[in-house]
Amino acid sequence: MQDVTTLAFMQVIDRYGSPDYYFTEYFRVYANSRLEAHILKSITENSTGKPIFAQMIGESIPDLVRTAKELEKYTIAGIDLNLGCPAPRVYRKNVGGGLLRDPDRIERILAALRQEISGKFTVKMRIGFDGIENFTRILELLNLYQIDLLSLHGRTVKGGYHSEVRYDLIGEAVKSLNCPVLANGNISSVATAQKVLNQTQAAGVMIGRNAIRNPWIFAQIRAYFAGESAPVVSLADVYEYIQNLANLTCPEYLREKAKVNHLKKYLNFIGQGVDPEGHFLRAIRMVQTETDFWRVCDSHLLASSDRPFALEPYPGLIARPCEAA
Repeated sequence: MQDVTTLAFMQVIDRYGSPDYYFTEYFRVYANSRLEAHILKSITENSTGKPIFAQMIGESIPDLVRTAKELEKYTIAGIDLNLGCPAPRVYRKNVGGGLLRDPDRIERILAALRQEISGKFTVKMRIGFDGIENFTRILELLNLYQIDLLSLHGRTVKGGYHSEVRYDLIGEAVKSLNCPVLANGNISSVATAQKVLNQTQAAGVMIGRNAIRNPWIFAQIRAYFAGESAPVVSLADVYEYIQNLANLTCPEYLREKAKVNHLKKYLNFIGQGVDPEGHFLRAIRMVQTETDFWRVCDSHLLASSDRPFALEPYPGLIARPCEAA
């Protein structure tokens, strides 16, 4: 997730149980582009002990090839091509999810990258741009060029994050492809992960926004499939998580208002599991100062510290858009 899954955020998540592997934010690829230093740090300074895939976004074939070769000089699990980002400012440039309108262009990109990438080559995508008319052909191309892993979000680009997730199409991809498929889209808890895996027969799940809301989700899922019980997360635990976000993800140079807004980016999701009425979420969205920020956290989290944090987002509490793929 762009501007979210930074090195610092990965280090926070690692305290609660890392996923099996990570994907970087996407490296923007274009003529004369360079590897963004802050994203490269999530590879070179990765202290989680988990493998990390380097994600690229772009349409210029020579520059994608050049960037892939540069990235393969580092210790990475593989190269990931983003064909799923739904942000309008991204797809309007015909990159990310915008490329799903142009299977011929996708084929040329896949052919060039598969020939040049020496390690694993993976793809993250959605089921289509505003429809699924290209879905089958793109799956055929992924087989033809022998990608090693597909992470498939079961919505179209225009479907954003609130339309129905087509798990049936993820299941079709699982049957059609010669590589493992990760199911993505509304994987919000152990229960939904189990349901989606049973329905799709996918090799695993990819979790994005719900890892912001509940960083314990990876440990909870891992415990379930190991036949173990996961500890109950309390609001006191959530308070500690927010403290870690404040301490580890906020650059020292940020002024007060910018720091508060930076934390709101995470609290926008965390707040979905604090109280069913949404009192905490509405209050945190209103604060402007650090004093008020922690006052709201104290009154809603520490005052009810023994209350469990919801396993699923409370119905009706909608997070504001977060640029993610």
